[in-house]
Parts: sequence; structure tokens; C-alpha cells
Amino acid sequence: MCPSQILELSNEKKIQLARDPNTPPETLEVLATDENYYVRRWVAKHPNTSQEILKLFATDEYYLIREFVAQNPNTSQETLEVLATDGNSYVRYEVARNPNSTELIRRLVLMTNEQNS
Repeated sequence: MCPSQILELSNEKKIQLARDPNTPPETLEVLATDENYYVRRWVAKHPNTSQEILKLFATDEYYLIREFVAQNPNTSQETLEVLATDGNSYVRYEVARNPNSTELIRRLVLMTNEQNS
């Protein structure tokens, strides 16, 4: 399926694609550009989503997308560092739980939490 065909699918079909564990990274890359928040949210959670897309989503306006990026085990340490200072405490909590978070990233989360208390 070519990119324009993917984007022309119904939101329900795009969400199904984004949730399907067998969806290839190329398709997820197309879905990442979708305007629909729910589509992007499931792309952020998908195990085949590239680190480049996760980095892009780390600045998404919707905190639940950023939270799913923080949960994704493919999220790079560089992106986790950005999310460690996120304005949303749920996002920071997931950063601290991510297996790629270093001690330094967890300390950054703690410092941000203290500043926001």
C-alpha cells in the first residue's frame, strides 16, 4: 500500500494498522504524519516505530503521545533526556521506568519533579 492510500484509510483502519504488531516501520512512518491523535498515539507505542519518529513525538502537543514515547523500549537515551524535563508528571514517571533510562536521566526526572512541586 502506498503512503497516500494509507492516509486515505478510515481512522479506524489506521488505528488497527498502528496497533498491529506486524505493521512494518515504513507504514508506521506514514501513520506518524496523521492528524488523528489516536493514530499517532498508537504509533508512539508500537515496538517497530523508529527512534527518529519517537524523537519527533517527544515534542508532540498531546501528553499521552509523549507518555507512550517514554514507555517505548526503543526510545533512545537522548529522547528520554528531553522527556525527563517534560511538563507532565505522567511522562516523567514513564521516563524513570523506561529500561533505557540511565541513573543520570532518573536524577534529571527527580530534579524536575522537585522543581515542579
